[in-house]
Amino acid sequence: MPTAQHRVIGGKIVQPSSRRQSTSVFGNLDWFMVLIYFVLVALGWMNIYAVVYSPDNVVNIFSFDINSGRQLTFIATGVILMIVLLVVDYKVYEHLAFPIYGGIILLLLFTLAVANPVAGSRSWLDLGGGFRLQPAELAKFATALAISKFLSQVSLRQQKMKDQMVLAAITFLPAVIIILQNETGSALVFGSFILAFFREGMSPLILIIGGSAAAIFILTLLVPKLYLLIGIAALMGLAMFLDYRLMRRFKTMIALFVLVVGMVFSVDYFVNDVLQPHQQNRIKALINPEADPLGYGWNVTQSKIAIGSGGFWGKGFLEGTQTKFDFVPEQSTDFIFCTIGEEHGWVGSTILIALFLLLMMRIVYIAERQKSVFGRTYGYCVVSVIFFHFVINVGMTIGLAPVVGIPLPFFSYGGSSLWSFTILLFILLAIDANRNRELVR
Repeated sequence: MPTAQHRVIGGKIVQPSSRRQSTSVFGNLDWFMVLIYFVLVALGWMNIYAVVYSPDNVVNIFSFDINSGRQLTFIATGVILMIVLLVVDYKVYEHLAFPIYGGIILLLLFTLAVANPVAGSRSWLDLGGGFRLQPAELAKFATALAISKFLSQVSLRQQKMKDQMVLAAITFLPAVIIILQNETGSALVFGSFILAFFREGMSPLILIIGGSAAAIFILTLLVPKLYLLIGIAALMGLAMFLDYRLMRRFKTMIALFVLVVGMVFSVDYFVNDVLQPHQQNRIKALINPEADPLGYGWNVTQSKIAIGSGGFWGKGFLEGTQTKFDFVPEQSTDFIFCTIGEEHGWVGSTILIALFLLLMMRIVYIAERQKSVFGRTYGYCVVSVIFFHFVINVGMTIGLAPVVGIPLPFFSYGGSSLWSFTILLFILLAIDANRNRELVR
């Protein structure tokens, strides 16, 4: 006789499975994601060593006198941090999301008040012993938690204007403080959370408007204004001809064109009178780095030379000449991708890009299998931040994005960056490992 534990499938009595869902967080952990994490961290560590390696003065990779040795310390503390994040009750991340966010906001304000300027930026806290902490990096995971907590309480599709204002404040308050610290690049990252909003029901019209505005801004710097406006007018006219519904909104289309005209003629004022000199140079370097190859175009020009010199297979590990003679500034951090391009060529660069794509695809997969809005939203916040960093970092090394000081996740040198991305990722893995305990909300 079948018991209550037996199931009947297709008229047959099926024995209950002897396999039980593990109650241990490590038993349910997505180990494939952990493997990708350690592969990226290990490859980053080796390439950080390649940057400082000199055949005339060989220093052990483990030496604390060079960046690779110090990065190993950051990796070790990152592993400890990872374990702590996994063993802590996963509900803490949702219940304490707002207090964590508030604490990081206070830390950002404290940093702004007391930090000594470093390259014009007041964003670093001196921890002693040559170690520094950048709270702006920690603000990413705190903001992701706060956004996820807020969106788990309200529906983005049915929000009132008040809720939308609160969400905007949560998202951009850290960015405003970071801009005051003179860290514009780090502040731009917070705009990437819009991708998570889109998944939770935000109108795609906002993304279309934002993308169009960015395209018009760049085209204004590249194309004569008259030609650009004629082209835009022609496209709008063609759209109305092909879709008769737009003809009914003729006045709206005219108003939109007037708005575009105003934007086109305000770009020069914004670039020349609003942006600071170093920010103007970043725009100029993006548009035409060859105009001043020894000045504002130096970083991008040398970066492209380093990557191009690697060819198909690269020069070999520890054999990069651009690296050895310090032609590319900040090569352990912002321009670490140059080392891959020069020493490992097109093949190595493609493998690294594939690893990051695999990482981001896996995060999306994990986000979609969450049973709570909080977990799903947090997953999309994580992938949005990593995607932004990846695209901008690689883009600026090959001249497709402005140089804004964005590190390559898990790869670039720096404790603040590594810890920040480790926290971002392993909070998600902790939530995912406990997803079967969650009720669908």
